[in-house]
Amino acid sequence: MKGNIYCQQRCPLCGGGLVYDGRAGVCACEAHPDQVGTTKFKVVYGRSIERRFPNIRQAERFLTGIRFKDDEGTLDPRDYQFDQPLAFDKLADSWLEAKAKTVAPGTMKPYKATMNRAKAAWGDRNAKTISFGDLEDLFLETGETHSEKTVYNDKTCLETFWKWASKREGVPIPEFPDVKFTLGWREIITLDIQVQILDKLDEIAPFRVALAIRWLATYIAIRPVEMRNLREEDVNVGGLLVVRPATAKERKPKLIPLLEEDIALVCSLPKVLNKKLPFFRHEKKSGTAESGDMMSHNVLWRWWRRACAELNIEGVDLYGGTRHSSATALGEHFGKDELRQNGTMHGTNKAFERYVRGEAKPQRAITEKLNEMRAGKVVSMAPVGHKACK
Repeated sequence: MKGNIYCQQRCPLCGGGLVYDGRAGVCACEAHPDQVGTTKFKVVYGRSIERRFPNIRQAERFLTGIRFKDDEGTLDPRDYQFDQPLAFDKLADSWLEAKAKTVAPGTMKPYKATMNRAKAAWGDRNAKTISFGDLEDLFLETGETHSEKTVYNDKTCLETFWKWASKREGVPIPEFPDVKFTLGWREIITLDIQVQILDKLDEIAPFRVALAIRWLATYIAIRPVEMRNLREEDVNVGGLLVVRPATAKERKPKLIPLLEEDIALVCSLPKVLNKKLPFFRHEKKSGTAESGDMMSHNVLWRWWRRACAELNIEGVDLYGGTRHSSATALGEHFGKDELRQNGTMHGTNKAFERYVRGEAKPQRAITEKLNEMRAGKVVSMAPVGHKACK
């Protein structure tokens, strides 16, 4: 019969090994049967399973269970190996290491945060034993200190992890709880206020800072990080901005047609030999940044806040005042599908809904009618076919 129990004790009389006797349920010396082991038992099953126990009864129960699973075809030796190859924390680290080779460094930050929360909850537990309840408990606990969006992102991240673990290690995918979230609304501004801010930036900010923010408000398919990552060789390529896969959030190339005035502006700039230079770069040393270094996100934010402060405009961030405000204004003239496909180039409808508030038109009409009623311009809102109340 496969598998056996061994005792690490020796016979005190002859120094010989103690042999397991399954019928008697002891490990005893063959020359001196009265000398039996009392501690330090070990179960060895095949070449991959080896476990230690303090007494013979625990060792026997373990061996019986292993034999039963092997007979029914459900035995996975990895579940019992000393190095725990299926421990959640080990698999999580392996997945993060593999993921880091396929995504941008900035994308790894939320992945690491999610997996750190999961590792804190489950540690070295066998990933095969993590259930719906464990996931639900984790999401509820995270929701106490984080936003709905963070919980939703955690779920998406862990679903991706389990698909990888299933393909790579055969770990079954647990059922996931439903997690829903509502994206928050950003404050937006009208186009005339946006123009005031952009003009103020032209007055006070370095040229390339003002241009980067103006382009964010004009070419709404480009995000701030993508704009900053543009290189000289990516700008005005046949009248296009080329957002390469290494910088695009969706990891697909984007080709953005430039306006004629921007093509002329780019052509008027001094030529550079190094086409790998960031297009939006520091023209001179600034703090710790050297001339030619890429502008950080904080640079654009600081100048945006400064322009807003000089114009006494409060509560509007860079993203909301540029991309969001422009997309919302365009929503008055273009259909949502057309604007999503050819304007913002969003990959999902959920994020796009924050930009174009087309459904607000009927509600706006009702609100305007309410204002007219309050102003005394309308006597009644009775439906057609009904007489107005006197």
